[in-house]
Amino acid sequence: MSQEEQKSTVDLYSQYVAPTYGRFNIFPQRGEGVFLWDENGSRFLDFSGGVAVNSLGHSHPDLVKVICNQAAELVHCSNLYQHRGQAELARLLTEEVVGINGKCFFCNSGTEANEGLIKLARKFGEVSPSSIGEPRHEILSFNGSFHGRTTGGMAATGQEKIRSGFGPLMEGFKYLPFNDVTELINGVSDKTVAILMEPVQGEGGINVASSEFLSAVQEICQKRNILLFFDEVQCGIGRCGDLCGWRVIPNAQEIKPDAISWAKGLGGGFPIGAIWIRDKSINDLSLCDLLGPGTHGSTFGGAPLASSVASTVVRKIIDENICDNVINLGELINRELQSRPIPFITELRGLGLMLGFQVNSKAINEIRDFQKTNKTPALFLVELLADSGLLTVPAGSDVIRWLPPLIVKENEIMEALEIMRTVFERINT
Repeated sequence: MSQEEQKSTVDLYSQYVAPTYGRFNIFPQRGEGVFLWDENGSRFLDFSGGVAVNSLGHSHPDLVKVICNQAAELVHCSNLYQHRGQAELARLLTEEVVGINGKCFFCNSGTEANEGLIKLARKFGEVSPSSIGEPRHEILSFNGSFHGRTTGGMAATGQEKIRSGFGPLMEGFKYLPFNDVTELINGVSDKTVAILMEPVQGEGGINVASSEFLSAVQEICQKRNILLFFDEVQCGIGRCGDLCGWRVIPNAQEIKPDAISWAKGLGGGFPIGAIWIRDKSINDLSLCDLLGPGTHGSTFGGAPLASSVASTVVRKIIDENICDNVINLGELINRELQSRPIPFITELRGLGLMLGFQVNSKAINEIRDFQKTNKTPALFLVELLADSGLLTVPAGSDVIRWLPPLIVKENEIMEALEIMRTVFERINT
């Protein structure tokens, strides 16, 4: 064995991998369903789901099969050609996911998808200028939002901690309070070209848009000729109990966005991002044709392998009624918490299997072991849960996020709740 092979995984990361993440001391080696095993053979219930990525769990046999079969046939070809698999995926997303006429563009990640939305808005602002004939460039987003870590994605994100240290960022963004109709009305100007929002904010703490707020957003967009963009990178493709996350919000079924961004769960673990753009008349052409040849592109976006995997994921979610499972288990978790509260948890937010457990930060601050750390309350508790075999992720400083595979079973939900209850009761004593 060479000297490099004798080094621990920690040492290899320290020497060769850029320190862009605050990594946990967990060293995954294999996965199956909702379970993950590390290098030492320890088993974890994976309720982080690759941060809302592993829709069908780890190593789903159908995904393994399609990856092997497609890799043996054609992995990649240029987007200058017309591979049928990409077109079939676009049809599936348009007709069976959104159900509104439009077209799709494919890329590799959520932040790339949101970059596409930003460019679409800028292009629209050029062909549909303000009342005085000047191009409109202003995009409204919301405090607590997260739209990616590219320069454009950061500029669109309504969190100073994400943007800090990378200025000057792209201009043309304004941040408004989430779920505040009055501030929304006052925040729109003659320069506003688009509103970009997560129907359910993920990184910001699992905050669900209210019915009133969504209706107000759509009404303003329609009256002021403003584009409505939904970032469903985390909340879409079944995560909230519908293939379109916003439709789970009460009275929001009739909301019609102009474009949607997806990634994460769309590929079930294989990298792919996408945007859907509505077929909407803009002067002499359609919004979905606005990004013509030479205006946008992606070398790897919608490659044969990625398209085949994504089509398989979406098809299974539809054909096996997986969204019903998501809704039923979300309701189960709510009932269990109401009947048997868990120490340090004051509230459960979210929809379906995109859930945020609000932590009582004041109570955590009184714990001696916590006082010895520089961690947030959420991170402190997430690490304790991992030590007991349950993988979760923080959402901000005081929310524990559950994002399990959509195929998780009731007994696995109950096991995860029991781990959380046992670990937190132990702290309490």
